[in-house]
Amino acid sequence: MIDLYYWTTPNGHKIPIFLEEAALPYTIHPINISKGEQFQPAFLQISPNNRIPAIVDLEPIVGGEPISVFESGAILQYLAEKTGKFLPTDLRGRMETMQWLFWQVGGLGPMLGQNHHFTQYAPEKIPYAIQRYLKETERLYGVLDRQLTNREYITGEYSIADMAAYPWIVPHASQQIDLNAFPNLKRWFESIQSRPAVKRAYAKAEGIR
Repeated sequence: MIDLYYWTTPNGHKIPIFLEEAALPYTIHPINISKGEQFQPAFLQISPNNRIPAIVDLEPIVGGEPISVFESGAILQYLAEKTGKFLPTDLRGRMETMQWLFWQVGGLGPMLGQNHHFTQYAPEKIPYAIQRYLKETERLYGVLDRQLTNREYITGEYSIADMAAYPWIVPHASQQIDLNAFPNLKRWFESIQSRPAVKRAYAKAEGIR
């Protein structure tokens, strides 16, 4: 059983997708970040950086006390290693998947997050910032589109790299991106969007929202 501390953000969505794909039992504990619940002392014991998502694995494969994990990329890696799913075991396949997972965590997510901030939430519109992050968003979409040339998924087989990237592409319209300009990415996006586990994960998000 996994306790999932979660809110309906792109980073949050990654973990229910994995849990649904792997058919792992889990309980969602909503952390409403708009109400500041991420600063509650009990949550900070699990996620000291006051960010969702975070998990507590009540039944670690090594036995013993529950294990808590914060940071979405670390959680995906942990769950993949726990289940033996969605992360190749051969060295080359594993490293390619981990590279793209780190690419999402270190690049795609932060840059698209800045796009969201300056286009939608900033108290004043700053044209330089909006254009800067729009151009970086377009560049990163292009990187992913090229990687998906002649590949069904980011590293060939469906993996935690796809689960990490997909939720950040879902709000492409609010990022001022036309997916038709990135045909390989669009094909990939629609393929993941149609997966039953992904539909279940997003349905649960709607119930929480």
